[in-house]
Amino acid sequence: MKRVEEVDFTPPAAVADNAAQGLAWRARYGRGGTEIGVARARELVERRALTPETIRRMVSYFARHEVDRRGRNFFNDDNPSAGRIAWLLWGGDEGRAWALDIKRRIGRGGAV
Repeated sequence: MKRVEEVDFTPPAAVADNAAQGLAWRARYGRGGTEIGVARARELVERRALTPETIRRMVSYFARHEVDRRGRNFFNDDNPSAGRIAWLLWGGDEGRAWALDIKRRIGRGGAV
């Protein structure tokens, strides 16, 4: 486990790219995500360093919304489901993997 000070909380480019796609699809299709998801996407797109609490929220979001991946049109890039758009707002699969890795690296000491 690393100390929180030793961990880079800056979202990777792939996570930012997913969030940008989510914002674009939300604007185009008029669905997907909440205002909190939109705010998270903006943070990710700007590649702002997040807090351990935000990482915890990301991990929690992905755990609650894993079921959305089984929904109709989740994997349809031509007509994505609201769940797919929301998933991307939070960084998509890369966002989930990154948040889980950060949580693992800092452990309980990081208040995640």
